[in-house]
Amino acid sequence: MSQDDIFSSDFAENEQNANAREEVAYTEDNIVTLDWREHIRRRPGMYIGKLGDGSNFDDGIYVLLKEVLDNSIDEYMMGYGRQITVDVTETTVSVRDYGRGIPLGKLIEVASKMNTGGKYDSKAFKKSVGLNGVGIKAVNALSSDFIIRSVRDGQARQAVFCEGKLISEEEPFATDEPNGTYVNFTPDSTIFRGYVYREEYIVPLFKNYTFLNTGLSIIYNGKRYHSRNGLLDLLRENMTKEPLYPIIHLKGEDIEIALTHANQYGEEYYSFVNGQHTTQGGTHLAAFKESVSRTLKDYFGRNFEYSDIRNGMIAAIAIKVEEPVFESQTKTKLGSRDMGPDGPTVAKFISDFVKKELDNYLHKNLETAEIILKKVQESERERKAMAGVTKLARERAKKVNLHNRKLLDCRIHLNDVKGDEEKKAASSIFITEGDSAAGSITKIRNVETQAVFSLRGKPLNSYGLTQKVVYENEEFNLLQAALNIEEGIDGLRYNKVIIATDADVDGMHIRLLMLTFFLQFFPDLVKKGHVYVLQTPLFRVRNRDTARRNKGKGKSDKGKEETYYCYSDEERIAAIDKLGSKAEITRFKGLGEISPEEFRDFIGPDIRLDRVTLRKEDGVAELLEFYMGKNTSERQTFIIDNLVVEDDEDIS
Repeated sequence: MSQDDIFSSDFAENEQNANAREEVAYTEDNIVTLDWREHIRRRPGMYIGKLGDGSNFDDGIYVLLKEVLDNSIDEYMMGYGRQITVDVTETTVSVRDYGRGIPLGKLIEVASKMNTGGKYDSKAFKKSVGLNGVGIKAVNALSSDFIIRSVRDGQARQAVFCEGKLISEEEPFATDEPNGTYVNFTPDSTIFRGYVYREEYIVPLFKNYTFLNTGLSIIYNGKRYHSRNGLLDLLRENMTKEPLYPIIHLKGEDIEIALTHANQYGEEYYSFVNGQHTTQGGTHLAAFKESVSRTLKDYFGRNFEYSDIRNGMIAAIAIKVEEPVFESQTKTKLGSRDMGPDGPTVAKFISDFVKKELDNYLHKNLETAEIILKKVQESERERKAMAGVTKLARERAKKVNLHNRKLLDCRIHLNDVKGDEEKKAASSIFITEGDSAAGSITKIRNVETQAVFSLRGKPLNSYGLTQKVVYENEEFNLLQAALNIEEGIDGLRYNKVIIATDADVDGMHIRLLMLTFFLQFFPDLVKKGHVYVLQTPLFRVRNRDTARRNKGKGKSDKGKEETYYCYSDEERIAAIDKLGSKAEITRFKGLGEISPEEFRDFIGPDIRLDRVTLRKEDGVAELLEFYMGKNTSERQTFIIDNLVVEDDEDIS
């Protein structure tokens, strides 16, 4: 199937839509003014990014939590309140800080009047995250229940909202509570459908807050999080391999950095501005990478390439900027060029600090400098050894990448759409095994945002091999080119890389081989949350009589109460219990066995994905060595000792 074939059926539809648009009347009645609350509820993506159900770390419900918590963090940064108490259930959040408390007379306006807040006055909030007076209002409008209470000097006031509408308010009353602000909210389930707050995403968020604010304690559901060493603790927490030398930790006014190298491929960065985790980097991260590379190059007096200097580097940077400018309301990328109205540029500020402090450190710690030099030289030797291979591989990938049958791209990349960041954030690529699985997904995928890359057979076991194999192996080389990650993941073309294999032994093996490839050569792709495994149903349980009546009539059982798609044995048993003796059970062994129509919902809005994570406590290096290494006899003994034989079941 060519790329032209994929979209040819769209032309007639587009023409019909164009004709229909010509007939639509456009009058004064079409001009509508929305109030703040309705605008947020109609266009939530403008304020909190994507919605989601809580199964991804960047889903909107976590942005709501951050918006409330950021206000409390700002109080701490201004010197008020050393503890924040956060309680989270599956659906509700409460945050209590011990700062100054919102001025009582402005409590309702702060929660419900757009562009209202205390952070426009840089004297009160010199280096704050929330400067737009929007965040808490978005939380209010997108919550079915929202309570805000402020306590100041023995007086308190509280207001209750529903979907941004004021339900009740109290006049100031006397209290013996300590100063501070309390917010309790429940995200609206009609907007965040089926959402659940997950601890696996909440805890790292709280840890980052404490790393960036040494001395701050966050009490989350009764457990205390605290950091004494700032970014040094952050790197220790997140590194999955041992550092080659003690972590370099440098602090100055409005800047803190930590860095080291490890025996791993790629670069790994954690960047922050005013306590905000800028997951997409920005001007500060670009300046930091440039400054570290230049400083090390000058120190060694060698003409090293920056890529060799940074290969294997793990680093973190946090800066404080007056009135920061972010590229979106979700504040994941810094756009500021200057440190403040009267300050130096971000690039000069970081460059001056790194050049002075890092150079001084290296002169005082010659053993560390020697280890860095050896690591850089090792990276340089490996790169040069691959030079001929990579040149040929790049040429081959460039010729075939967009025209080979392995990759069916999505429209936003084929058309090179500019400026549509929301669609690009929704883009994904399915890595499938064989033509049958690729065919099912291709027929019913969203051609706008979903691409397909088809593997041929089982990939090579890349464990223990050097990066040279990425270029020598055609499968890996073409996949790398399709993802555009040869120069690092900054150029990643798809937000989600989804491994879609059969639910059998061969499928599991291919999944492990692909995970080994990513963990071995692109660990930052995993750590940044881009790699997923597609869950597909193991069983279809349906009413036998209904299935027979519909057979041959072109009718689909999809959506009927009498058909259940089960992802586990527990779900299968529950479905059988509902249908009783009429249950007909089908075991899906391969993706190709599932018809395209049945497959539609499995990769649609209700897609089930398992995010692949890489944490220090997982012991991934040891796991890979055991399961993917050359210890065949040891694995064989393990399998025999743990073999479980189950009784066969009568499954049609």
